[in-house]
Order: sequence, then structure tokens, then C-alpha cells
Amino acid sequence: MVKRMDQDQLNNYAEKCQKLINSHKTLSLSTLSKNDHPEISYTPFIRGDVGDFYIFISELAHHTSNLLLNSKASILFAALESETKNLFARERVFFNCTTEEVERGCGEFNSRLDRFQETFGNTVELLKSMSDFHLFRLTPFNGQYTVGFGKAFTINDNATLTHIVIDKKK
Repeated sequence: MVKRMDQDQLNNYAEKCQKLINSHKTLSLSTLSKNDHPEISYTPFIRGDVGDFYIFISELAHHTSNLLLNSKASILFAALESETKNLFARERVFFNCTTEEVERGCGEFNSRLDRFQETFGNTVELLKSMSDFHLFRLTPFNGQYTVGFGKAFTINDNATLTHIVIDKKK
């Protein structure tokens, strides 16, 4: 039987979850094609002020047209395989997100692209000039953080965690 965790333990895991996300400069992005086929890729990202994620992607990438057609996506962050003792219990966090394109030229667009350039360097200056690139805001609405066997957590709206406990007596 899995023992319920106290609030201090949950807070500790919430900090570990944020540390895992913060250790990444790219995210894995899952979108749905126009034929409802899941497609996965990766892209650099920056964080917004309230937990949103921003991605700047080209129309040449399949996920751009997917996001323009369907405003839902999932994102994943996973610990490095080389730092994982048991790959069946690899630390990871995913979020289901709603997405919205940020209009080119508006204040939010300009400030986020400045931040992309600060984070990723001069390549962004070139990409900004290309009209086929789109800025999207990804807003998580639920997620799950998994640390190992018996250590999976639902991520709540307020970024707190709830331990997932499965009744094995069924």
C-alpha cells in the first residue's frame, strides 16, 4: 500500500518538478494533424510571467500548421537518460495546453522575441525577420509529474501537486 504524502513532501516534489522544467531550453511538443494524427517534435521555449510557455516556430514545421488548426497541444520535459537509473521510472512532467498565436508586432510579441534573443542569441534576430515564423503562447490546464514508481502527481491549477494513489485491491 502506498502511504499518502504530507504537504511538506508534496511541496518538495513541486520544487523538483520546477527544477526539471527549468533545466530545459527545449520542450517536446505533441500536436494533432488535420487528420487527427498525433505528431511530436521539439522546439526551444521561454517561460511567461504566469507559467505560460512561448514557442517561436516556422510554417515549415508540421506543428505550426497543426497549432493554427487546433489550439490544443501537450508538452513534455524528461530527465536525461544518462542521469536516470531506471528508464521505466524516468523523471518527467507533461502538460496539456491550450495554445494561442501572439499577433506579430504587438507589445507581447516584441517583448517575448526580445527575451528569445536574450536566451538563444543572434539566430533569433534572423528568425524575427522571417514572416513564416509564428509566436505561440501555450497555457497549461493540467498535467502530471512522475518521479518514479509510486511517485506520480497530478499538477493542480495553482501549481500544487496531488499524489496519485492507485487502489491495487481491485
